[in-house]
Amino acid sequence: MAHFVNPNWIMTERNGFMSSPSLTGSKFFLRKCVDSAEQSIIRKGGTLTSGKIIAEQTLGFWTSLFDTHHYRLIGGCVIHTFGNKPAQINRSIISQKLNRIREFRNRIYHNEPICFDGNSIDFSEAILINNDIYEILNWIDTDLTDYVEYFNGIQSKIDSVNYI
Repeated sequence: MAHFVNPNWIMTERNGFMSSPSLTGSKFFLRKCVDSAEQSIIRKGGTLTSGKIIAEQTLGFWTSLFDTHHYRLIGGCVIHTFGNKPAQINRSIISQKLNRIREFRNRIYHNEPICFDGNSIDFSEAILINNDIYEILNWIDTDLTDYVEYFNGIQSKIDSVNYI
């Protein structure tokens, strides 16, 4: 937990836990993400701040904090982000959900089909991901689900296709 007490943790821990020799197998993924963010900020003419570096991080960066090797290295403290999670929900379940969301998001970004099963339309995966997102948000802060619901048009889009 001491890693994250420092408001500049993302900058200082690049040479701390992000450089642990145990991360050789991940090719120091977290550290490379921070380096890449810093380069991007500098290229845009910005000033390096922890807030800007955090804002530049990819979903892959955040989900990787729940990968076994990163999670153990930081003592599991990131699970406290999900203060409303049920007691039986552990790192593995959170990691699976976050990675499922990330992979689905990547498929959308790369214009891959997300609702077709052969020649038929199948929204079951999109509905599962939508449910995962709401569950994760609820575990972080119950007010987030109401906020996101205001902007979410996924169910109405699914309904409009299903009733054609």
